Amino acid sequence: MNEAGGSEDMTLAFELSALRALAKPSTVFANTRQWTTYTGVVSDEPTYVVTNYTRKRRIRQDFFSGPTGKRGTLESVKEQFESERYVFIGTDEADEALAETVGWEYLDVAEAARAADWELADEAAVDDEEPVRDDWP
Repeated sequence: MNEAGGSEDMTLAFELSALRALAKPSTVFANTRQWTTYTGVVSDEPTYVVTNYTRKRRIRQDFFSGPTGKRGTLESVKEQFESERYVFIGTDEADEALAETVGWEYLDVAEAARAADWELADEAAVDDEEPVRDDWP
């Protein structure tokens, strides 16, 4: 069992804005890797934006958005990564509708944060996570 109350055979996708909403995205991402099979980040922003964000925070992802955006990435991941569950953590109704369209479970980041005891960025007094590094490859 995992913190989300289901099977550990899960593919988990964070919308980039959902990661940005967390006080300690690197810590959260590392934690989710312990109870998921595959974890990644999706966004409609250009690939380099996601790559820069995750690289600076040393987030190691199994997949990320390519030129096909969120929808294409979620569809592709579901075809390429075998799991019992596919869960998409997002921030708004558009993300929820997208999850339903592509056959993923949807979980709002605030709801996920409550369930897993993650701190949201707007709740954090000070972001004491490791400093962002521009020199890391």
